[in-house]
Parts: sequence; C-alpha cells; structure tokens
Amino acid sequence: MTPPDRICASCGRAFSWRKAWARDWDQVRYCSGACRKRGVNATDAALETAIVDLLAQRAGGATMCPSEAAQRVGGDDWKPLMEPARRAARRLVAVGTIEITQGGRVVDPSTARGPIRLRRTR
Repeated sequence: MTPPDRICASCGRAFSWRKAWARDWDQVRYCSGACRKRGVNATDAALETAIVDLLAQRAGGATMCPSEAAQRVGGDDWKPLMEPARRAARRLVAVGTIEITQGGRVVDPSTARGPIRLRRTR
C-alpha cells in the first residue's frame, strides 16, 4: 500500500509517493528539485499575508484575484509575482485558510488552469 499524497511546501501542489523516496518519505517536503531549490522566501510569505489581509477587508464570500496580492507586494513591477502569488494561494488552501474558485465553484488547486479567484473558506 502506498502512503497518501502530500502537499509541496513550496508550490502547494499535491504529489504522490515515489519509489525513490521509499527510504526517507517521512522527510520529503517538496515535489521536485526545483521546488526544493526555490523553497519559501520572504516574498512568498509577504504574498500569503497580502492575500489574507485583502480577503479580511472584504465581505464574507467575496473573492479576489491573485494579481491584487502581487500588486500589493510588487508595486509597479508586479507581473513577475503572478506565479508566486498562485503558489502562495495553493499553500493557503493546504492549511485551510482560503479556497480557490473558477466560475464560482471550488476547484482543486493542484489541477486548476487559467484564471482563478480566491475567497475565505466557508
């Protein structure tokens, strides 16, 4: 029997057990070498804080775009922060703080493609 899936500490996506990790599965935190190298830095933490703060300022059930957090953290040069903002949102979903929606429906953050919206969990 294979162990249950894990959530990557960097990108927030679910990943499955691999035979190569059999010996040290308990210590595996990242889905790939790229995520392990990237880790979670101060900008990532600032994006998570911005998402939580922006949603706290809105009515219950209101949504936001990850670009709003990227703009708050990055200022005029916010576009390179779009993917980090999506990663921050996936990490917040993993801890149960927010939900990711598309077309008003909650979607799996690991497989969502295209425009997404963020809202506080209900």
